[in-house]
Amino acid sequence: MTAAPPPRSRNPIRRIYHWVLSWADSPYAVPALFVLAFMESSFFPIPPDVLLIALALSVPARCFRFAAWCTLGSVLGGLLGYFIGYALWATFQPYLIPRVFSQATFNVVTGRFNEYGELAIFIAAFTPIPYKVFTIAAGVAKLNLLGFTGASIVGRGARFFLVALLIRALGPRAKHWIDDNFNIVTIVGTLLLVGGFLLIKYLS
Repeated sequence: MTAAPPPRSRNPIRRIYHWVLSWADSPYAVPALFVLAFMESSFFPIPPDVLLIALALSVPARCFRFAAWCTLGSVLGGLLGYFIGYALWATFQPYLIPRVFSQATFNVVTGRFNEYGELAIFIAAFTPIPYKVFTIAAGVAKLNLLGFTGASIVGRGARFFLVALLIRALGPRAKHWIDDNFNIVTIVGTLLLVGGFLLIKYLS
């Protein structure tokens, strides 16, 4: 007699989370990772780290290749978010606010670009801050596209390759370590980076 399947969660985000993880055992896992990273940069609620970790743990020798695909998909998705904000904001605003993020959050983000510019994009790309809000807001604020793209590549690449590096170094223990500490590491790393920028500005 086979065991009954676990009850289906009533939480829609939890159901999406398990659906994302189900792609790890699929022959289309890498395309799914690319598409997930692409969608998450503009509207999808589940970060691609979830599937990246599962794939990297299943084939550690290919973890950096997975990270590269994840970075590429995320940066291209970020460009889509930028385009939505730049050219289509009037059309998409009713669908994104307040369904994806609140008006108050969006106003705070657009205000940050006046003070930090591309650095704000890097912080959002590297840390747990919702990157999608910043990609769309960058388009609305007409942030320099080249600077936006460069900050996205550096921030997203640093985040995903750090995940791959941890899995490569720690093996299966990495998943628990990332669950417990990764957000703290990215936040501390960003604070150090911002502190370095401020120090250079102060000394110059």
